[in-house]
Amino acid sequence: MKEFIINKNDSGQRADKFLQKAVPLLPKSLMYKYLRMKRIKLNGKRCEISTRLSDGDTIQLYIDDEFFETPKCRDFLAAPAVLSIVYEDENILLLDKKCGLVVHEDDGHTTDTLINRILHYLYDKGEYNPDKENSFTPALCNRLDRNTSGIVITAKNAESLRILNQKIKDREIEKRYLCITVGVPPKKHDTMTAYLEKNADANTVKISERKTSLNKTIITTYDVLKDDGRLALVDVKLETGRTHQIRAHFAHIGCPLLGDGKYGINSVNREYKIKTQALCSYMLKFNFVTDGGILNYLNQKEFTVDNVWFKDKFLQKKNKNRE
Repeated sequence: MKEFIINKNDSGQRADKFLQKAVPLLPKSLMYKYLRMKRIKLNGKRCEISTRLSDGDTIQLYIDDEFFETPKCRDFLAAPAVLSIVYEDENILLLDKKCGLVVHEDDGHTTDTLINRILHYLYDKGEYNPDKENSFTPALCNRLDRNTSGIVITAKNAESLRILNQKIKDREIEKRYLCITVGVPPKKHDTMTAYLEKNADANTVKISERKTSLNKTIITTYDVLKDDGRLALVDVKLETGRTHQIRAHFAHIGCPLLGDGKYGINSVNREYKIKTQALCSYMLKFNFVTDGGILNYLNQKEFTVDNVWFKDKFLQKKNKNRE
């Protein structure tokens, strides 16, 4: 018999969702069967699938040992606990992800990922111990491409993760980006609308001016901050958040991002000796319209990356004022 005592990070979940995380080796069909047979109990009584767990509850599992994992591994300790911290408190961690660092393990099974660095950092601080968690692991709430830099949000506990995921879904967290385009956008300020179709196999997207059953609407707002006639420093706000939206949308209007090897101009990239796209998620602001629960104290707070690596590097000093 195996017993789990529900802690704060486990509470609020449906029983079946908790069991899928806590006992991943147990097939879902068997889990439901054992629940019906009362071989899985909640506080010594029948456990219903949809029951919401509470802090202090006890789940007993009268099932074979083969379904229980050996002690949880600590592969994340192989990654350095090196982070560029923008802000941290007991609930969240805002990080400035550098170019070249992947956020999660990729097909190459990279150990040095942002999430592994975070877990190592929190483990060293005593804020995360996998042996004391049944179903929760600190998690990223947003992602950035390997070669895009900028602010990434980490939730340190389950309640914060639920709140942040909902706030992102409801667009109550504002993010702004800086980028350098090859070519100057046609207007100093504009809100562009187009349609994006994703090719998952090639990990690319295609932008069109026509809506089809296969593509999704994208809306991108931008302001040209300065330009030298050839390159432009542009501030971008995403009204929709699609894969490669900024990179592909600006390429679509003839102004690809400098350094972008997928949608950009390689001859120009070589000329400027840049191998990663000049794109940074430099600002994040919490704009809660609805209750933020334990994160209400963050409402209206704004955080920025102080030193965007490409901001003053590529444009010539000449600055054209455009209307």
